[in-house]
Amino acid sequence: MANATAFAALADPTRREVFERLAAGPRSVGDLAQDLPVSRPAVSQHLKVLKAAGLVTDRPEGARRVYQIDPQGLGQLRAWLDRFWDQALEAFKAEVEKPDDDEEDEA
Repeated sequence: MANATAFAALADPTRREVFERLAAGPRSVGDLAQDLPVSRPAVSQHLKVLKAAGLVTDRPEGARRVYQIDPQGLGQLRAWLDRFWDQALEAFKAEVEKPDDDEEDEA
């Protein structure tokens, strides 16, 4: 399941931080590694995992690679999560629309 791979990739706090930094827009490994407690090669390895999970893409830009969030991969993850949100809303709606037992007793 692709979602399991994506969640496993985001389970690591450093990968989550890298992913969150990419939310601001495309960035190089060097930019992403700034102020992180890990080396640039370690950030590259984290990006490799995020890419394998379908969460980021990369493109060459001169001598460096620039990474960005993959909207398709993120969309699949969002669609999966939305299923649970939709189910929760339906359950809430059913609960709110359920007749109150006190009102039935008074009738």
